[in-house]
Amino acid sequence: MTDHPAVPSGKPTSYSRVTLSRIMTAVDVNLYGTVHGGVLMKFVDDVAGAAAARHSGGTAVTASIDEIVFAEPVRVGDLVHAHAQVNWTGNTSMEVGVRVVGERWDSAEDEPVRVATAYLVFVGVDVGGAPRAVRPVLPETAEDERRFREAEIRRAHRLARRRAIQAHRAA
Repeated sequence: MTDHPAVPSGKPTSYSRVTLSRIMTAVDVNLYGTVHGGVLMKFVDDVAGAAAARHSGGTAVTASIDEIVFAEPVRVGDLVHAHAQVNWTGNTSMEVGVRVVGERWDSAEDEPVRVATAYLVFVGVDVGGAPRAVRPVLPETAEDERRFREAEIRRAHRLARRRAIQAHRAA
């Protein structure tokens, strides 16, 4: 009999949901007067990491940023909200989806604008840094189920791309 740690019981999608908010300041902007993409990327990674850690019940590290799309610029004074949730889980990895919206400082009564979306892959790790089993995510709504299925498509594409690059290098 092998001595494998048991896979923790699953958690619903809502369990992992995290929102971080912050006002963008002058230290966040580039020479064009808009917030650096890197500032937003760190914000995305922070909220995604919080969702991954919450879902997995421990340390989770960023393995890859699958995609990030910047839709609208952010300016000094804008209040920005990053919403994250675990969309999919494997044995040790998780896909976290992030949606970033902004409230314009000069038009606070308007609806928030979609600033960015991103998909990140995290791996649960133990105290020694080795991958560890993560609990399954249990989609609760049709929207959660859609996100789960689309995450499986993104994973298949990542793996196919990796295999194609490895085959090309071997040739």
